[in-house]
Amino acid sequence: MLQQPAFGRRLRKLRQARGLSQTALAGDGMSTGYLSRLESGARQPTERAVAHLAGRLGLEVADFEEPAGGSLAHALTLAASTGSDAAMETLREALAAEGHETPVLRWQALWHLARQRRVQGDHTGEREYLEELVRLGDQVGLTALRVRGLTRYARCLRSLGEITGARDAATTAHRLAQEDELEADDRAAVLLALVSVEAEAGRMPDARAHADELVALVMGRSDAVWAEAMWTAAAVLVRQGDHATAQAHLEEALEKFDSGEDLVLWLRLRTATGRLHLQKRPPDPEAAERCATQAESALAFVGTPGLRQELTALKADLAFLTARYDDARVLLGELAQAQPMMTYRDRMRLDILRHQLRIRSGDDSGVQGLRALAEQAQADANIDLAADIWRILAESLVESTGERGTAASGA
Repeated sequence: MLQQPAFGRRLRKLRQARGLSQTALAGDGMSTGYLSRLESGARQPTERAVAHLAGRLGLEVADFEEPAGGSLAHALTLAASTGSDAAMETLREALAAEGHETPVLRWQALWHLARQRRVQGDHTGEREYLEELVRLGDQVGLTALRVRGLTRYARCLRSLGEITGARDAATTAHRLAQEDELEADDRAAVLLALVSVEAEAGRMPDARAHADELVALVMGRSDAVWAEAMWTAAAVLVRQGDHATAQAHLEEALEKFDSGEDLVLWLRLRTATGRLHLQKRPPDPEAAERCATQAESALAFVGTPGLRQELTALKADLAFLTARYDDARVLLGELAQAQPMMTYRDRMRLDILRHQLRIRSGDDSGVQGLRALAEQAQADANIDLAADIWRILAESLVESTGERGTAASGA
């Protein structure tokens, strides 16, 4: 039997969590006055009333009882200490049940839930939590929380290919961090996001200046923040054509960063280094293969779908570069069968490779496909990616023309 006043408090929290007014929840089957008395604890709920409200909220009657994890604070403690799927589900339920009277706790809960989505490669789901987290950060009024929320939101939008929004969020976070002179870790996190979105927006002078600022800020460290800073600075150098310095940055990170601190980052550093070996001129496929092998050995411990897809994509690029076109097609086929858990840029890279393979096989639709991708990247304000696609298209056309000319002369 559901007892008052616990039922009323629970009912009010569930209603507010869904953004419903008392009138909207009551509907035609209940008066607003009666619902108000239920929420205040002045009336004991009947079975009929509980069933009606459960139907309106899309819940089971049992959901009106306190969640198994207890309070939001209790659920948050479990999630922070274990990080298990069960603990995260309890946290999600507790967050839905809580109202808005504990903004700092809600912010922390949203942070953990968004992080879980990010690790899973579900950037769309991550964005939903982060949008609420950013709004809540503005309400709380703590600059550090506002900056952290905006920074993570910027990185999420970048992963989704929404470069303009990502740059706005990162720029705002950078300004707030400077104005309040936040700690080095917060400022470094902001710069990591800002440099990435500036580079993808084609604002290379700004990206390089902020990358230099980032490297100077973390100088003397060897932790995860430092390793990611070296990776980010290397990415800017690659875009500027300085592959030698970029490789030096990544090799330093590979040498000094301990996998025990963050195995996911350790794995991704090797994937990034492998990709660099394919991008530099001349490419070094043997070095890229070594990086892929090292990364694959770590997948047994942190084998999330997103990480597996990143590594498979690297292997597909490696197969294409070494003229193993059938292998590349097989790997792309594996990726096509899975739910994509990759960033916008990585998904575009796969489409680029598919069209390159078409061109190699004499299918002119590959040319039109690359042109469409370049135009899409430009429309998405991802200027750096668009320029890269136009370059690949030009190189593919030159290679295709050369091969046809050789075939014709041989005939």
